[in-house]
Formats: sequence, structure tokens, C-alpha cells
Amino acid sequence: MSPAAGRPPGPAGDAPLPGAFTLTADGAYGARLTAAPGPPGERAWYPERWTLDGPEPYAVPLPLDQPEEPDTQVAPLADGRVLLRRRVADRQMFSLLYPTGPGTGELLLGTVESAEMTLLPPSPDGRCVYALSAGDHHTSLWLVAGGAFGPEEVARIPGRCSGGAWLDGAGRILALDRRAPGGGPVKAVAVDLGRGAEVTPLLQIAPDSDDRLLLADADSGLLLIRSDAPGHDRLGWGVLGSCLPVRFPECLRLADAAVTPFAVQPGQMLMPESCAVALRIDGAAGSWLGVWRPAGRRLHQFAAPLGWAAGAGYWSRDGVLRLPYANGATSCGVAMLEAPPDVEPSSGTGRPGDPEDGTPSSAAVSAPAVCKPVPLGQAPLHRVARSD
Repeated sequence: MSPAAGRPPGPAGDAPLPGAFTLTADGAYGARLTAAPGPPGERAWYPERWTLDGPEPYAVPLPLDQPEEPDTQVAPLADGRVLLRRRVADRQMFSLLYPTGPGTGELLLGTVESAEMTLLPPSPDGRCVYALSAGDHHTSLWLVAGGAFGPEEVARIPGRCSGGAWLDGAGRILALDRRAPGGGPVKAVAVDLGRGAEVTPLLQIAPDSDDRLLLADADSGLLLIRSDAPGHDRLGWGVLGSCLPVRFPECLRLADAAVTPFAVQPGQMLMPESCAVALRIDGAAGSWLGVWRPAGRRLHQFAAPLGWAAGAGYWSRDGVLRLPYANGATSCGVAMLEAPPDVEPSSGTGRPGDPEDGTPSSAAVSAPAVCKPVPLGQAPLHRVARSD
């Protein structure tokens, strides 16, 4: 792929991955719900596990006796098993799937009486998965995989919670976006699972602003935030534990396109401004990629590989972005993109590059202490809404 800075690229392809694609925290495994070939209204859905840490990626189908509903959720674990969440009437059923020779093994974990539940991103420890169940006055946090006795309610948090991002590398401190029981703005809070699910404020940019945490990196402390504190929704960044105000880069504000971060380069200890951030860009032409660093103040745009699982990907420590994709020619592939340097282009139109055979060409190579969550952005709003 080559960088782009002008006309948006075309769509990612006519054969995107069905359903959401979920990765383990280390990127070793992925899982998705996919569909067997057939007419659109008659396709049978089944889970599929991807192994991504070997010399070549490969997929293992995990079908059971009956097809899954399209709203079934999957999450991979570090040991290669896949958690399955099914909704049956007003209950949620959880089980672990694993390959057994030609078939699929299933370990039933239990059920939860709840009409709606949402899986959170897999814990950094690789073995635990949590889920949220929001009620009228509180939200229940459940440990649905990794416990000793099946699904277990570990916390009841006042208000309605959504989102979910891990702030540390041990899977102890979870950030959630919460609206208080009486209403009001949405504010990100930190839930310390090692201290009885103690809840503390995390984002307090302005008194009446909606401040959501989208993504966090435990190594550098970099936080990616969406807030309407500047007057409308903007994508910003801050640093966990810092007293500096949240910044809202102008380069991340695109006309007629939504920008959402999905992966941060790990291993940049105490250097949050040097982290490469991968962004999903959605516009009328489809979905494509963005790469940005806080220090660079420039958004690089790239065409996506054909069949990219939009919003899925992971960075290596040396700045190589890996993007899972599947299309008519490749049922399980990973495209690689090196983080480009933040230098001004000397010439060119800045149009997006087109991947060949689903694999982008490389751009030029650019170059655990647990942070305690503290409120960000205590400065007045006129200092917060910086565009650099």
C-alpha cells in the first residue's frame, strides 16, 4: 500500500468477512462467525477460529450440529478455544468450542438470565472474558469465561454502561463508558477488579460533555477518546495519569467520514506520542485505513485489502500492522503494512494505494508498570479543545 492524502479509496471489497472479527490481546488467535455458501436468506452460520502467530495464517471451522443465529458472539482465548455466546429466549448461554479431529468439541459453561448481554474485548491475560448486562438502574459485569464455576456476576455498577477497554496488561483495570442512573452525560470510569470492582472517574473533560474511551494502550498509557467537549463529537488523545489536557487533532477530523481507532502499537514504554495508531475510516465509498501518530500530526490513508474484516487488526512492536482478510481467492489471509514515517510528501497526488492480491506493499519503515487511572483534562475547556 502507498499513502494517500486526497480522494478517498474505494470500498474494501465485495466479499467482506461476515460478522465481527475478534482478536486475542496478543493477536495470536482470531475468531468470527461466518456463513457457509448459499442463498443470502438460507446461509448457515458457524464459528471459525484463525491461528495468526505461525508462519502462515490458517482457519479452523468449528461447526456444531445446528447452525448459529447471526447475533451469536464469539471470542478467542489464548489456549485456542473459542467462547460462544448464544441468546435463547431471555437467557444467554455460554460454551467453549475447540477442534477435536474432524469434529468440534463443546464445553458448556452455563446460562445467565438476561435478555441482552454484550461480550467485552478478551482480557489481556488470555483466559478471561467478561460481559455486560445493562438494566434500568445498574449494569451487571459478568465473568463468563475463566472462572471456577461458570458465569459469575462480579460487579453491579450504578447506571448504564457500554464500551469496554483494558487499561493494564494484567486484565485487572477495565474502563467503561457510564451514564449515571439519573441521566446526564456519559463519562468513562475505571473499574478495578482487584479491589472489589471499585469504580473511579477516568475522564472528566467538561462538566456536561460526553467523554468516551475508545482504546487504551497499557505500555505507553496512550488513550484514544471521543468527546463533544469542543462543541461536537471529536476524536482526541490523552495519556493515562497525565495532568495535561486532552488534545483533539485537526487531522483526525474528516468531512463526510467517520474515524474510529482499532489498534495501538505496543511496546512504546513511556512514549505515547510515538505510538502508531490504526484507524478505520468509513465513508460513502466504503471502509479504508488510516495510520496516525500523536507526534506526527498527520493522517496517512490507505486502501484496505480486498475482504478486510473492517476494524480488525493488530500491531507488532516494531510497527507492522497486520490485517485479517478473506475473499474469493484467499479464505484466510493477513495483509501487512509498515507504519509510514511522518514526513511531508515532496510530490504526488496522495491517492490511496491499491493492494495486490490482497497484500499491501510496504510503506517506508518508521521508526510493566501499571498506571493508576486518574481523571484526565482538569484544565478549562478552552485549554482542552486544542487541535494539535
